[in-house]
Amino acid sequence: MREIGSYEAKTNLPALLREVADGARIVITRSGKPVADLVPHPGSTDDPAMVIDQIREMRSGLTLGNNDLKEMIRAGRR
Repeated sequence: MREIGSYEAKTNLPALLREVADGARIVITRSGKPVADLVPHPGSTDDPAMVIDQIREMRSGLTLGNNDLKEMIRAGRR
């Protein structure tokens, strides 16, 4: 997810809405702290390939402290 300041979000709202309509998720911050998420409406139709790519992107960086989540899952299966 991309982060954007509240002033920039206000200034560029139409462009941000186009991005969100295409499936982007944007975090709006104030003084560097997240205050809102700009996400597609749940009723909108998503391209399945885009959704799969987003899931893979999200899962690729999942960690828990210094432990890799995928390694923890593998260790639990042994």
